[in-house]
Amino acid sequence: MGQGGGATGGRFFDAAIGLLERVRDEEGESVTAAGELIADTVAGGGRLFAFGAGHSSLAAQDLVYRAGGLALMNLLTVPGVVGVDVMPATLGSALERVDGLATAVLDTSPLRAGDLLVVISLSGRNALPVEMALHARELGVRVIGVTSVAYATETTSRHSSGTFLKDHCDLVLDTKIAVGDAELTLDTVPAPFAPASTVITSAILQSVMATAAASLAEQGVEPPLLRSGNVDGGPDWNERVLREHGDRIFYLR
Repeated sequence: MGQGGGATGGRFFDAAIGLLERVRDEEGESVTAAGELIADTVAGGGRLFAFGAGHSSLAAQDLVYRAGGLALMNLLTVPGVVGVDVMPATLGSALERVDGLATAVLDTSPLRAGDLLVVISLSGRNALPVEMALHARELGVRVIGVTSVAYATETTSRHSSGTFLKDHCDLVLDTKIAVGDAELTLDTVPAPFAPASTVITSAILQSVMATAAASLAEQGVEPPLLRSGNVDGGPDWNERVLREHGDRIFYLR
């Protein structure tokens, strides 16, 4: 790789760091509120779920069965849209635009009133995440949305209501990602490139979960945290946590 390529790699780090600093400074209060809402849900006996479609599912999966994370976070799955393993991969994008799919999934899922659902969608414009948040709240589920609010002013909704994910949440965390999710340009490259949404979204959510753990401890509730299975004592610790909280964990069934 030439010096130009190396410098470009450094520019991506600079862009990602800049976004992280902006999110830290501008979304701090929302992160705290989201963490406290999750802690209150856990302390009140509620269950936790996370959903994202396509690449947004990466950040959702990063919260589930995670060393250093809360054992109670479950992945809410929609067939064909979790990741890019569906064939052809473009089918996942098409399914995100189907009205009624989210309602069918929620009505057959374990979610119930008093639970909390994290919905992750970079654009927040497709039918699936919009309907997911809207119907979840109709069921009495609290919703935290993680999205780029810029899309709501620079694009149009693909949901029949004309609304975005941000319009149907109890709390919104703005990733600050620019429309198109590409941080870099070069005169020699015909399109913008280097997406940062996964880095930023995962960082926001881990800061929320850290806040939740601390908030639970402040309430006198031991946070149901998992430890790495690759450290001494980790497997025994996890076996205890999973056993004690098994009634709120669905990825073991």
